[in-house]
Amino acid sequence: MRDPQRSNRLTGETSPYLLQHAHNPVDWYPWGPEALEEARRSDRPILLSVGYSACHWCHVMAHESFEDEATAEVMNRLFVNIKVDREERPDLDRIYQTVHQMLSRRGGGWPLTVCLNPHDLVPFFTGTYFPKEPRYNMPAFVSVLHQLAAFYAEHRGDLAQNGQVLREALEALGREGNGAMLPDVELLARAKHALRTNFDAVHGGFGGAPKFPHTAELEFLMHSDGEGFEMLRTTLDGMARGGIYDHLGGGFARYSVDERWEIPHFEKMLYDNGPLLELYARMAAHTGDPAYAAVAIETAEWAIREMQSPEGGYYAALDADSEGEEGRFYVWDRLQAQALLTEDEYAVFSRRYGLDEPPNFEGHWHLHVARSLEAVAAEAGKTGGEVAGLLGSARACLRRARELRVRPGRDDKVIASWNGLMIRGMTVAGRLLGRDDFKDSADRAFEFVRRTMDADGRLMSVYKDGRARFDAYLDDHAFLLDAALELLQTRWNSDDLAWAVELADRLLERFEDAEYGGFFFTSSDHEALIQRPKPWMDESMPSGNGVAIRALIRLAGLTGDLRYADAAERGLRAARGAMAQHPNAHGALMNAARDWLNPPPLCILRGEGEALEQWCAKARAAAPESLVYAIPSDAAGLPPELAARVPGARGPLAYVCRGRVCAPPAESLDSLNEILSAR
Repeated sequence: MRDPQRSNRLTGETSPYLLQHAHNPVDWYPWGPEALEEARRSDRPILLSVGYSACHWCHVMAHESFEDEATAEVMNRLFVNIKVDREERPDLDRIYQTVHQMLSRRGGGWPLTVCLNPHDLVPFFTGTYFPKEPRYNMPAFVSVLHQLAAFYAEHRGDLAQNGQVLREALEALGREGNGAMLPDVELLARAKHALRTNFDAVHGGFGGAPKFPHTAELEFLMHSDGEGFEMLRTTLDGMARGGIYDHLGGGFARYSVDERWEIPHFEKMLYDNGPLLELYARMAAHTGDPAYAAVAIETAEWAIREMQSPEGGYYAALDADSEGEEGRFYVWDRLQAQALLTEDEYAVFSRRYGLDEPPNFEGHWHLHVARSLEAVAAEAGKTGGEVAGLLGSARACLRRARELRVRPGRDDKVIASWNGLMIRGMTVAGRLLGRDDFKDSADRAFEFVRRTMDADGRLMSVYKDGRARFDAYLDDHAFLLDAALELLQTRWNSDDLAWAVELADRLLERFEDAEYGGFFFTSSDHEALIQRPKPWMDESMPSGNGVAIRALIRLAGLTGDLRYADAAERGLRAARGAMAQHPNAHGALMNAARDWLNPPPLCILRGEGEALEQWCAKARAAAPESLVYAIPSDAAGLPPELAARVPGARGPLAYVCRGRVCAPPAESLDSLNEILSAR
């Protein structure tokens, strides 16, 4: 068990996940020179354990094995044990997850358990969760440990040669194509067809259980034709009805364990909720359906209330567990809910959210939409307005009661890339739903990251307890650049544009693959590891390459600096082979390719005050997909090409371009509307 009087080398860390293990009997090291040197000196293999604070099965393995004295004795005697927070070191997680997939021929996950040759850091074994005793058709963890130590002792001479083969295979990844061709419209059509083939027409989403949101693919469908848009609608409707959505507090869990979106793994991650917030806000604006707006508003309010620090940055995650049980904070007993609500409230609430059905989670009820409002009203003999009012008061009552429970743990580190995703989502929601508080929240987070996590020309990836640590990765730069361009459409700030340009320049200088095109996950001066990944595919988050390429296309249009467009083109050429091989797994890159092939209108407005606001509203109404930047006449520090787009002598001027074709400046609202309405 955890002994607060005993500590290991994790006590000096800031990661909540590492600190959860700081009092284990296991002699954990953080990843670093001390651990690696000790492994080489003692010639003991490295047992690398990768997880994160909100991971349910990470907690299970910790309680079963890492807090167990006998298991720890075996680990300490036979291995040098390194614990890694995958959110602090996504580079290590990405590399060793890739190796796990290559060796096991199946997907990875967390906790990730890897055994490394201490002399070259190449794995000779990978796995995920192992139980303390044999079960689930898996061997006991201690048995695995003894076998691994014996294997290393008997085969250490062969490992160097085997490791070289594996390193060569890793090095080949990301260089599948010859870069001769750009993605074309036929490839976009293939992506939609592949998504349709894997689409769940009943519940929405792709594939069966477990089911993940796949936000980059959903964004791709947002800009698709009628069939693609209906796939998006079905998915967003299914998620909003399901228990993956928190019907009392707002926000989405990471994934559903069933195909119906009904029962989630209960952890809430910032990186899912930012893109989902944007999707529901855009769907609300596109359809006018208040149900989508309600989900967006509740999700944004949850993020501000529970996930935004007083300093401004957004926290990383909420745990799945509380009081040692998964989902305990969220699930209900029927009698408990009945005692809290009035008779009328319970009559409609129980029908709406499934409390009148059998329990659906380990003898308890997890809320999901079981009946439509119309069906509830008919069964209860009430009007739709009466039902809506009773449901609203019942939800408020149960949420207040839930707040008295022991809350799930919160991982309160601030991750630059995840903040970029939420800043973008919050900005879009604020603009489309008319919520200044959402826009203010995004502003505060963006300013926090820029002020505290970027110094001396170097962005840091993680902030916790007053310390910004770990050189930033591709995703950190790409997602923040993307967020900056979205913020600039909501309110102009020349300093924010200057920082966006800095981020883009660093991408080109430190991350671009100068030989093949595209962007590496780590910078050119990053710690040397067994691979320098160049990820194309979307994973739990959109591909950093896809987001970077689209942001560079848009930055080139805004600033007139074609270096960014050239880098984007090189990236698309390099990615085409991977995109063609698995079209439905590259949503972010498909979104970037669509921007390249069919650029949205770019509308730069120069003017003052209310007139500028009026022109901005007109531009967005005429072409909702357009990128609109309203730049005050007195804005300073603009790049030369942008500064040349001067205000009019008697009022605003609009400069509209589609790709590299620009219309004459529009001097009236009528001419602006005519230009933007043309297809």
